[in-house]
Amino acid sequence: MERKIQVAPSLLSCDFGHMAEDIASLEKAGADILHVDVMDGMFVPNISFGQPLVKTMRALTELPLDVHMMVQNPERYLDEMAACGADIITVHFEATPHAHRCLQRIRELGKIPGIAINPGTSPEAIRYLLGDAGLVLVMTVNPGFGGQKLIPSALEKVREVRRMLDETGSSAILEVDGGVTAENARLYTEPGATLLVSGTGVFKAADRAAAIAKMKA
Repeated sequence: MERKIQVAPSLLSCDFGHMAEDIASLEKAGADILHVDVMDGMFVPNISFGQPLVKTMRALTELPLDVHMMVQNPERYLDEMAACGADIITVHFEATPHAHRCLQRIRELGKIPGIAINPGTSPEAIRYLLGDAGLVLVMTVNPGFGGQKLIPSALEKVREVRRMLDETGSSAILEVDGGVTAENARLYTEPGATLLVSGTGVFKAADRAAAIAKMKA
């Protein structure tokens, strides 16, 4: 079955001094979703966006905001992120002992609940969460930094998660994040990913529209 491929440029790679212009250019270039990396300096080494900036992004676009919570104990911020305008809220399996509760709360807030796994985490860890997830994010690099190269072993995990979703009849989005470019996008889509997060692969492209179109193709 042919699956529709969508692209979510990561705003971590944008020019923060010209965010409005960058977002407008992504809309024109054919972006489907905007990926927003929230980092706390604890779960990952870096610190990035917080609630006020997510709220600002919401005011700048009508594209869905895919908020990736790379934070310890994300349950503390779910209500705030929903109020700031997130459409998808993804928490890491490794960041909370209450992943199931997080997914349920995100859905209660009227948002799409996502569950993410790091490169070292087996897909089996989230098998019993798939029924509550509207999105599964397989990290294909270690989270926390932009511009990293694909960890090849992660692609087999993408294939395994796709198999698990298909076996359960789940319609959840299968997202990948890390190292995606126009040149290698097929490596991610062939095993079953349908949403490609790309930061430098889009922002550093000479023609953003062409790069996004090639990823989708």
